[in-house]
Amino acid sequence: MADDQTTTAEPTAEEISEQKAVRLAKRERLIAEATDAAGGAYPVSVPVTDTIPAVRARHEGLEADVATGDIVGVAGRVVHLRNTGKLCFAALQSGDGSRIQAMVSLGEVGEESLVAWKELVDLGDHLFVSGEVITSRRGELSIMVRDWTVASKAILPLPNLHNELSEENRVRSRYLDLISRDQARANVINRAKTVASLRRTFDDLDFIEVETPMLQVMHGGASARPFVTHSNAFDTELFLRIAPELYLKRAVVGGIDRVFEINRNFRNEGADSTHSPEFAMLEAYQAYGDYNSIADLTQKLIQDAAVAVSGSHVVTWADGTEYDLGGEWDRISMYGSLSEAVGREITPETPIDELRAIAASEGVEVEHPLHGKYVEELWEHFVKGDLVRPTFVMNFPVDTSPLVRAHRSRTGVVEKWDLYIRGFELATGYSELVDPVVQRERFIEQAKLAAGGDPEAMRLDEEFLRALEFGMPPTGGMGMGIDRLLMALSGLGIRETILFPLVK
Repeated sequence: MADDQTTTAEPTAEEISEQKAVRLAKRERLIAEATDAAGGAYPVSVPVTDTIPAVRARHEGLEADVATGDIVGVAGRVVHLRNTGKLCFAALQSGDGSRIQAMVSLGEVGEESLVAWKELVDLGDHLFVSGEVITSRRGELSIMVRDWTVASKAILPLPNLHNELSEENRVRSRYLDLISRDQARANVINRAKTVASLRRTFDDLDFIEVETPMLQVMHGGASARPFVTHSNAFDTELFLRIAPELYLKRAVVGGIDRVFEINRNFRNEGADSTHSPEFAMLEAYQAYGDYNSIADLTQKLIQDAAVAVSGSHVVTWADGTEYDLGGEWDRISMYGSLSEAVGREITPETPIDELRAIAASEGVEVEHPLHGKYVEELWEHFVKGDLVRPTFVMNFPVDTSPLVRAHRSRTGVVEKWDLYIRGFELATGYSELVDPVVQRERFIEQAKLAAGGDPEAMRLDEEFLRALEFGMPPTGGMGMGIDRLLMALSGLGIRETILFPLVK
């Protein structure tokens, strides 16, 4: 094996097999030479005193060829390795991507240790090194190694870090993506910052976080096709939840006036750049609010998250584009914006045959008996693509929104909005339907659709209706995909914002 492990060509399968055999032999040697039973190629622990980022922060701005007198013990993965005669170099990388150079010299470690370094250390290994923090003649912050240990032996070679992994390999082997790409690590960190920001904002506003069942005897809370499973203990069919809505509303009935949940939803549907069968979802409900106040809350949640990630309301996407999430966001009417785009007035009273004719003339395929489905599909065709700024699209057709309160002044529509950012739907909000009599009527209509073969229609949920009959206060509610929120903040597709997305 060559001393200088910095080649740029990707190894072939045969070369990988040969390297694996060589590395396995080194593993055996490390085990044979271990001084304790738990040592060898994978010791239980190493005496780390500092992290690489901490050492870099402590000695930032040093001039070239300086000895600090600071003795540290750090660990990291070898991502660059250059072995020469009496002086060897390795770049050690920590989990956050920070690097520091390790210098192994004959005069400092002795001939036996230097030879062992050359024979045993490979790219990808985790190493512990201890020694004095210095700067090299070129000014690179380094550790002049006095002692070193293989903390974990890599049996397979790393991919070439000079060549970017394909998207498919990034998704399937996210661990390699995290090792090799700054953006991959930033995605994980920014997701954590975003979720922490959401919780802080809710906490500041006196919301209470709860957890609701993921296994449910009846799916509901959204129009979606569920995953079906079976409980051996109860000998019954169960569903992975498509939304937590109906349970969170039970909590509001019980007196938890401000409630939210961040957790997983599952929908047995297609996967594309904005959809995943398994995804993280935020839902929140505020008693004595409505769809206007919940829109205000949603805007604050997202703007606070933008500040947490980027330091301001202007976020910079992965491609360098800047997107402004600041200010007050636009609010437009679905029917009004559609009418303007079509050039004729469209209302809830417009005959469905007229809507079919418009759809046919535009090549918009809608195979559904509901008037509202035509309105929504035509709106997406005519209006959605022109939305640039964050925009709340208000007042949806009543027949496509079975859990939403009727509009207070307009017949045929409900008090619902969808929030569009970057041209995709990020969140939805309601003035919640709290009348159990009307809710039962809506469920019955949904049951008819289900009987007609609609796999996304809701079932009649008697337990939820019983809860409503005990009285639910006027409430505003919202749901937002966490993965899609990261898409809005980063400009990336959904498979990049999910750490381990489902793939075939």
